[in-house]
Amino acid sequence: MSAEKKLSCIDCAVANCNMMDREFPGFCLTTETVTEDDIAYVRGKYSEEENKRSMVAAACVEYEGYCQLTRVQEIMDYARRIGAKKLGIATCVGLIGESRMLAKIFRKHGFEVYGVGCKVGCIPKHEVGIPMECEELGRNICNPIMQAKLLNDAHTDLNVVVGLCVGHDSLFYKYSDALVTTAVTKDRVLGHNPVAALYTAEGYYRKKLFSEEKND
Repeated sequence: MSAEKKLSCIDCAVANCNMMDREFPGFCLTTETVTEDDIAYVRGKYSEEENKRSMVAAACVEYEGYCQLTRVQEIMDYARRIGAKKLGIATCVGLIGESRMLAKIFRKHGFEVYGVGCKVGCIPKHEVGIPMECEELGRNICNPIMQAKLLNDAHTDLNVVVGLCVGHDSLFYKYSDALVTTAVTKDRVLGHNPVAALYTAEGYYRKKLFSEEKND
């Protein structure tokens, strides 16, 4: 291990911060890094109306639906608890069928739905500085900033991401005025189930994930 490497939560196998039934490791962020000022800062943020409403709703969804509700059901339960009546869907056009089904379910349960596909605006990739060769996969950009703008203009109460590409989702989260949750995370190789790569990282996918040229 590099001498410069600073240990953090990702290196911990104790997770005493969750169960509180054992000792904290010596590098624990809770005991060694977090200050009273940090605690005061986040407590203040959680006391803000929107943040408090979201945190209480999320906790109640987890408690009441634990291992019972699907992700789709959890999104609807959360939406109701925060008073969201109009749901935006920011979808990859490659998952438009899945998004139509999601909208059908949301509407069946009384929500208004407004969806925007990722190719909206039809802007050629090279016009925003993307290399021309990338147009071999399609002429037009995925347009997450436009998706966010149109959902902002539609005054959605909660936005739901369905399969936006890595990085495109980041920009959508950045520019969305409404809170955002994710229904589907894109992984074309693993059927949009990216955690499967982690389950197989030391088995079938070891060479794919740990080969020298892929490691920093």
